[in-house]
Amino acid sequence: MAESSWIGTIVAISRAILHDRSTRRKWLGSAAFSMLGLFALGLWGIESWLEESWIRFGLWWVGVALLTLMVMLFALYDALAAIREERDKMK
Repeated sequence: MAESSWIGTIVAISRAILHDRSTRRKWLGSAAFSMLGLFALGLWGIESWLEESWIRFGLWWVGVALLTLMVMLFALYDALAAIREERDKMK
């Protein structure tokens, strides 16, 4: 029963974030800066630590790639939602 309440809470928060344009853009900006920060950290901050293990190297960059994909999909959703919101205003 506790699991379903967590899922309901997560869904409610997600809908609230996706519904409001300014909140959506704040989250998108935070995710983009996080992605860039992790990218820079992997290139210059911990490069020697990553080079010690192929598994560590692969996991790091797969994680960064997944975060990048998430940011790209979030930006696409934001663009489509903005178009829909503006189209609804014109009606």
